[in-house]
Amino acid sequence: MHERLSFYVKRNSVIHDLNPLTKVILTLALILIAFSSPWYWTPHLLVLIAIIPLGFVGKVAPEFLKTAIRLILPAAGFLFLMQAFFQPIGQDVIFKFYFLDVTQESLMFAFRSSMRVFVMVSAFTFLLLTTHPSELMSDLTRRGLPGQFAYVIISTLQILPQMQAKAQTIISAQRSRGLDTESSFLKRMGSLSPLIGPLVFGSLAEVEERAIAIEARGFTSKKTKTSLHEIPDTHFDRLMRWTLSILVIISIALNLWLS
Repeated sequence: MHERLSFYVKRNSVIHDLNPLTKVILTLALILIAFSSPWYWTPHLLVLIAIIPLGFVGKVAPEFLKTAIRLILPAAGFLFLMQAFFQPIGQDVIFKFYFLDVTQESLMFAFRSSMRVFVMVSAFTFLLLTTHPSELMSDLTRRGLPGQFAYVIISTLQILPQMQAKAQTIISAQRSRGLDTESSFLKRMGSLSPLIGPLVFGSLAEVEERAIAIEARGFTSKKTKTSLHEIPDTHFDRLMRWTLSILVIISIALNLWLS
């Protein structure tokens, strides 16, 4: 059985055809603009004009929707509740729950913070869904990034998919030995102990394997490295990177000027 070692979804789309560095700059630009813009409505506008259209243009809307329901929305919702109930700002109380007060100011602050987190996680999700790790590593090393750093970045992006694949393998192995993994919640919680041990120790063993892989691939070599797969960097990519960089600078400058 083939193990999926990344979240990458192969599609024939404009986003997939972009240079990996362009997609990295796009991700960072969305995050920096969402956090640095002086206007309250900026994160909400980014969701409407950037996040949602990216899903359809990149043809990964179903995968993004699944991730949003399972991960992004619960995380943003939890942050919203924590900020709304425990942020001590404002005097105009609009909701009271025992000793907890929700003011209009704390509600707006919580909504803005949760939308910023939504934009941030969504941007990284699109980067993972539309960018193959090997292409990103090849492009970064071609631009002069040391191979060790590129390998660390790619390994970080692959940690969660690898652990998911390993967990599924362990669950299947334990199930074949008669372990009950589909009954009540309490029994399933008890079934986690046979899973955690192999998963943790297996992940620790992979650290040494990665160190050996770094040496085997010649990352410490001073020689100029070549690649069999040339990644295109078009004029449109360069123009898009400059445009995004200028937008980020404008957003930061406006924040400093209006603050």
